[in-house]
Amino acid sequence: MKKQNLWKVVLLTAVVFLILTWILPAASFQSEYVEQGRVQMGLFDIFNYPTTALSAFAYIVLFFIFVGGFYGVMFKIPAYRSFLDKIVSFTKGKEKVFLSVIVVLVALLVSICGLNIGIAIFVPFIVSIIFLMGYDKIVAAYAIVGSICAGMLGSTYANSHLNVLLSGFSLNTDYQIGVRFVILLVSAILVIFNMIRYISSAEMTVILENSNKKNRDKVKNEDVKEEKIEVKSSKESSSTKKSSSKKSTTKSKTQTKKSTSSTSKGSKKNNNKAALVGEDVIIIKDEDSSVRYVPESDNKKHMIWAFVVFFLLLFIVMVLAFIPWSVFNIKVFDNVTQSIQKFTIFKFPIFSKILGNINSFGNWTIVDLLLPLSLTGILLMLIYNISFDEAVEGFVNGAKRAIAPSVITILIYSILVLVVYHPFPLVIYKFILGLTKSFNIFTTAIVSMLCGLFHSDASYSFQSIVPYYVSVVKNSKIYADAAIIFQSMYGFMMLFAPTSLILMVTLSYLKISYGQWLKNVWKLLLELFIILFIAFIALSLL
Repeated sequence: MKKQNLWKVVLLTAVVFLILTWILPAASFQSEYVEQGRVQMGLFDIFNYPTTALSAFAYIVLFFIFVGGFYGVMFKIPAYRSFLDKIVSFTKGKEKVFLSVIVVLVALLVSICGLNIGIAIFVPFIVSIIFLMGYDKIVAAYAIVGSICAGMLGSTYANSHLNVLLSGFSLNTDYQIGVRFVILLVSAILVIFNMIRYISSAEMTVILENSNKKNRDKVKNEDVKEEKIEVKSSKESSSTKKSSSKKSTTKSKTQTKKSTSSTSKGSKKNNNKAALVGEDVIIIKDEDSSVRYVPESDNKKHMIWAFVVFFLLLFIVMVLAFIPWSVFNIKVFDNVTQSIQKFTIFKFPIFSKILGNINSFGNWTIVDLLLPLSLTGILLMLIYNISFDEAVEGFVNGAKRAIAPSVITILIYSILVLVVYHPFPLVIYKFILGLTKSFNIFTTAIVSMLCGLFHSDASYSFQSIVPYYVSVVKNSKIYADAAIIFQSMYGFMMLFAPTSLILMVTLSYLKISYGQWLKNVWKLLLELFIILFIAFIALSLL
């Protein structure tokens, strides 16, 4: 039943919002506040809204499925595992530093480029490395969800996050830019701190028995359940290890080479825990973790230069394509794109016809990323002699693994459609903002959080409140501070809101229950909440 936890949470949220359409009146704001009376959601709407959501946001579903298919193909290439092992070997002894770099890098990409969804191209890659380093699903979720939300908390130049705030509050792109970078930095540091704290506290009781000894080395453990264990050892040889519990006792022997690993059954109850025992990294995984997250190793040497080159090129293209160059008044990519489109041979616009409608760097969407992703997959197939049938089989298998996150995506956007078609939230916002006569950081923060809960998309979220907010709070001098509160609290809500696309899709991919995530992230939430309010108070006093 735990596997269905996320579905229950999302569907329960939808039911609550449905009920609210029957209780609260709808309201809208164009040039003035207009209450429309109750606009109830009916039974036929239950099926109509997912269709509407799919028609409007199918490109996101397509993107997730295509990314899943791409990594399904990569799993068919034995050299991909060698590539991952090489990275893990390079980071040996510096795992926490590597994780910290990942968090900071992703947070910067989201803050500057708005790649909160586009970064999914590298999520399976990052997750594989985290598992191979000996860490668990919660660590992977911290690294992905935490870093993305840190970038949204401290949005700096990402147009997709800020366009409504900039136009609604009549602000320049660099408003309070120093403060926003500080929020970005502090948020990333808190994510790293809590992730490392979790790693330190997630050690388990692993009972090691030597064939010549009966001594036992104990490591902390919270639960006990039969799971699969993968042991990756750096020793030249290892002794037989034995895990036991009240009901089952199994044995495993590990033969060692620097990059070999073996699996054995043990009795532990914790789907996601990992531990370092001496020089061995023991990973406790669920039944299909090795298939779902880490490709199998054939214990052979493979050339990895192609993966290094093409993954690096893919990353560079992604970054260049999503940096908002116009904000920095850089027009070189616009000019180059125009020149390519206008280039003719015998008056025939050859590149324009071949490439079709191409956006210049700085104006790409996630759909545009599918072409370089496809080319990367095709070239790697050719270089490593992967047949067409193998590639198709891998793509289908990978795409299947993206189905659950894709369905979660449609459900979350169906909730967005529900709220847009039945705009009851504005009635709530009006009541909260009416509690004070002027700008108040607490009422503004509460409204900002509710916007994030009701609207999974930043643009929809800010559009639902900013026009009305400006009509109520007329002191334009505080608009920059208000914008910081809106964007920060929206990013904060994405860490735990059941309507957070980033959160729920990641949890679905990693098979983490919603309750399990909240259990491990509540300290981070509390720390962020306190620090953000301290920052808001300081801003209001300046």
